Amino acid sequence: MGYKDFRINLILRVLLLAASLFVFFFLLFKTGFVITLSLVGAFIIIQIWWLISYVDRTNRVLNSFLESIQYSDFTRTFQVDDTSSSFGRLKQSFNEVIKNFQAVKAEKEENYFYLQTVIQHIGIALIAYRKDGTVELTNNATKKLFQLSSLGNISELKKVSPELVEKLLTVKHGENTLLRIQEKDDILQLAIYATEFTIHDRTIILTSIKNIQAELEEKEMESWQKLIRVLTHEIMNSITPISSLSSTVTMIIDDLKESLKEKGADEETLDSVEDVENAFQTIHKRTDGLLHFVNTYRNLTSIPQPQLTIFPVKSLFEDIKNLHGEEIRNKNIKCNIDVHPETLELTADEKLVEQVLINLLTNSIQSLTGTENAEITLRGFLNKRGRITLQVIDNGKGILPDVLDKIFIPFFTTKAEGSGIGLSLTKQIMRKHGGNVSAYSDPDRETIFTLTF
Repeated sequence: MGYKDFRINLILRVLLLAASLFVFFFLLFKTGFVITLSLVGAFIIIQIWWLISYVDRTNRVLNSFLESIQYSDFTRTFQVDDTSSSFGRLKQSFNEVIKNFQAVKAEKEENYFYLQTVIQHIGIALIAYRKDGTVELTNNATKKLFQLSSLGNISELKKVSPELVEKLLTVKHGENTLLRIQEKDDILQLAIYATEFTIHDRTIILTSIKNIQAELEEKEMESWQKLIRVLTHEIMNSITPISSLSSTVTMIIDDLKESLKEKGADEETLDSVEDVENAFQTIHKRTDGLLHFVNTYRNLTSIPQPQLTIFPVKSLFEDIKNLHGEEIRNKNIKCNIDVHPETLELTADEKLVEQVLINLLTNSIQSLTGTENAEITLRGFLNKRGRITLQVIDNGKGILPDVLDKIFIPFFTTKAEGSGIGLSLTKQIMRKHGGNVSAYSDPDRETIFTLTF
């Protein structure tokens, strides 16, 4: 309607100007009215100025409106003085269009912030980046996982792991892959999934990264527990009758031997009976040993649920040190306690954690045999991910790389008299606490067992 009124107004002004020009030329060539001719000429000039001003005014408003759209500046408005005029209605229409653009822009911003909130709330690390490694989006889980305040390019992750950078830059669309990162005080087992898409002229790779170390350890322990249950059940079913029968037969033979002595049996017969008795005694002794062995491994499947209490880490370390005090002094081992902050407290089952530390400290003492300047450090601190961490560090013989990955497997041991249950039990106790245990070793220099809660 505004445009229609503007067109009518413009036509009327042009027609009036044409009529004025006709009158001007009529007066110029047909009459001698000089004053009238001057007045008509002046009126024509005024009309031309009005027409130019009218069109230019419209152009300025239209130009301002188009600039608002071009630069997405929907804050400006057009003042409407008279809604009944065509020019006023034009401004009003422009204001309504800008208002609609404002609503659309506000909705887009709301959707953007909603998406950002969702992404930041997700517990899995998300990274969106270009082929050259330029990062376009990350979430808080990414910063927490890799301990970064910001991430501008994938190459910045080299300080975490060069293999991780290479994997992210070469990962294919739809690819699932695993990557293990060994740190001194932690292990990251990363599951990486990538998808690729194009926005305008940019190719974007979106990867999700999750640390599945806890889940893998949980499944591993469940598998070992099932195996141990089956083995112990079958072994117990087979050995228990043998132990019972061997004990019964031994008693029968003992009675038989006494009876033969009373009847005056010869020495050779008594020796034969005694040999049979010794054989059954050996069988009984060995079956009792196997039963004790099986019951020992049952401990892996019968760890009680932790009874959580809050206690100071420093006091815990001092108790463990005092417990091994005499052995440490006899072997000239220097034992340090380093807790930062000194008031650090742990929420856990104190008795179970004591058992873990006793086992680890015993292993460290044994590994220091023959080591000069033997030293053990019990360290407690908050790691870079904010988790309470306890460490047992020694400068003993250490663990060879090909053995390091196997030491937490049940039944595996490098000791001649070891049962292979100590570190497995440690791992199981830590899993009960929702934490994990890891080992790092530089043979003959430094070996670190880390408990992360």
